[in-house]
Amino acid sequence: MNLKLHTELVEDIFDQVRTVRLQGQEEYAQNKQNVFANFDRIAELQGLSPEQILMTYLLKHIDGIQSYVKGHQSQREDVRGRIVDVIVYLTLLWGMIDHEEELVKMLERQEIDEQVSAERQLSKTKIKSEWSVNEPTIEERASKMLKLEEEAESDNGKNA
Repeated sequence: MNLKLHTELVEDIFDQVRTVRLQGQEEYAQNKQNVFANFDRIAELQGLSPEQILMTYLLKHIDGIQSYVKGHQSQREDVRGRIVDVIVYLTLLWGMIDHEEELVKMLERQEIDEQVSAERQLSKTKIKSEWSVNEPTIEERASKMLKLEEEAESDNGKNA
């Protein structure tokens, strides 16, 4: 096969992958907001991760491809269909990895935001407490003013 024919084949394969992916989304996920919905549901039922469920489905197709490579020709599905399914599952796994990394980043940002907020609050509290520690209370100021007045009267009495 020459490069031109292979390039056309790759385009055809990826067209099939897109079609199968969209059909799978409607049939299995049943949720346009969550492409992993079926994996999430089965994972919950089985007590496994969505990635583990995906790998089970993926390995079923790998096993069929392996049977074909070993010479077993009588399969319910053409081996090319299994190859397309494997590619679809691998794109889904890639998406799960990206999604997980984005969730981790979001949690890290949230933790950083919470830490910064806590540090700001602590800083404000510390500044207020330092200010209030250094700043005399009203009672202390009143007491000081009375002493000053008494001293002034005392000084006036001595000078008179």
